[in-house]
Amino acid sequence: MSQQPARRPSKPYRRPQKDPVRILAFEALRAVDERDAYANLVLPPLLRKAREGGDFDARDAALATELVYGTLRWQGTYDAIIAQCVDRPLREVDPPVLDVLTLGAHQLLGTRIPSHAAVSASVELARVVLGDGRAKFVNAVLRKVAAHDLDGWLERVAPEYDKDPEDYLGLVHAHPRWIVSALWDALGGGRAGIEDLLEADNERPEVTLVARPGRSTAEELLTVAGEESALPGRWSPYAVRLAEGGEPGALDPVREGRAGVQDEGSQLVALALANAPVEGPDRAWLDGCAGPGGKAALLAALAAQRGAALLASEKQPHRARLVARALAGNPGPYAVIAADGTRPAWRPGAFDRVLVDVPCTGLGALRRRPEARWRRRPEDLDGFAPLQRELLRQALAAVRVGGVVGYATCSPHPAETRAVVDDVLKGRGGAPFETEWIDARPLMPGVPALGDGPDVQLWPHLHGTDAMYLALLRRTA
Repeated sequence: MSQQPARRPSKPYRRPQKDPVRILAFEALRAVDERDAYANLVLPPLLRKAREGGDFDARDAALATELVYGTLRWQGTYDAIIAQCVDRPLREVDPPVLDVLTLGAHQLLGTRIPSHAAVSASVELARVVLGDGRAKFVNAVLRKVAAHDLDGWLERVAPEYDKDPEDYLGLVHAHPRWIVSALWDALGGGRAGIEDLLEADNERPEVTLVARPGRSTAEELLTVAGEESALPGRWSPYAVRLAEGGEPGALDPVREGRAGVQDEGSQLVALALANAPVEGPDRAWLDGCAGPGGKAALLAALAAQRGAALLASEKQPHRARLVARALAGNPGPYAVIAADGTRPAWRPGAFDRVLVDVPCTGLGALRRRPEARWRRRPEDLDGFAPLQRELLRQALAAVRVGGVVGYATCSPHPAETRAVVDDVLKGRGGAPFETEWIDARPLMPGVPALGDGPDVQLWPHLHGTDAMYLALLRRTA
């Protein structure tokens, strides 16, 4: 009688290893995907909770931040690569599984984490958040992804530049094709400029502080932060740039509201409006789209130094509360109201200076909100267009003859910048206004490459700022 071969003993079940950094990164990605949240709003409370729980140190927080932002920034490119490694359309892969895969792809292709460690950590994460069955699928896909580095994959998934330059640039620099096309149009052509801009969009932006005039100074911020942790701003006299990893909230002037976090481009827009020449009195200023309050706080401080008063108006009540918090403690007269700028709560011609920083696609701030590039659609431009034009019309109605209006937007898309101003001044959709352009370039002294004027377009790759647009107009009749 033949003897049966002895059965190999089965391996004991091993519990998955919980990695707090990657679990937190996954939770942030799910919030962005499920709730259309923004990472810059979701991530800080998650990190704060992890630190309070004793699970995280500064290195853990830095890694979690890089994993979240890097994965979101390169999502479209990673999707194209992962699509080559699965046997079904990506739309048929469950979103939580795809989040684990893109998180793993970023570790493999966008960081210095060794390949074996990136795959192993991703599989353990999948076991914790997805279960053992799906973890096997994650393991199989990521082993295929690990077969090439990013350059090797781009050679396989991107077309040749000469055959389809916009698709090539979109995959190589992780931007949707329509955004590449729009930014290229705004720049006016030339391959070097568009590649420099797309690369700048993928760099982590500096944290920039603003010292609110009359309450703090750039010199105080530099002293408090320390020479090793901070540098003066490039263009704004009130700006200070923090070194990587700097904690704004740890600085007394920021905690006390005498300073705040504000991109230097936003500071330049507020300063240009404040310094534009007006004819006649200069006592009443309006910020017609004030939320969340950064420009309003700077304008209020500047107005107070001149004996002027600022009215800050914001349609959304919760954002109006943020404006009130930003202005709290300002020495000069100011008021904050929740009001719709298209249905003004003030009489016509009541103001000497008016700023409308209008809602837009946000294509100028893709460094800060990387998920926005994949969330926005070309048709969003049509949705914003009527609102942008009506806000500018009402701003021009709100300013007196001889006063100044600033139209600003954090988008360089031509449909949201000069086209809006031209349409309103020509009377499309309403009566035309008699105005004259004010050349904004001299009002940003020392800032190079501001274009042909009279309006101004700032750029991440040229100025280190968000891509802010500003047009200054004076009512003449």
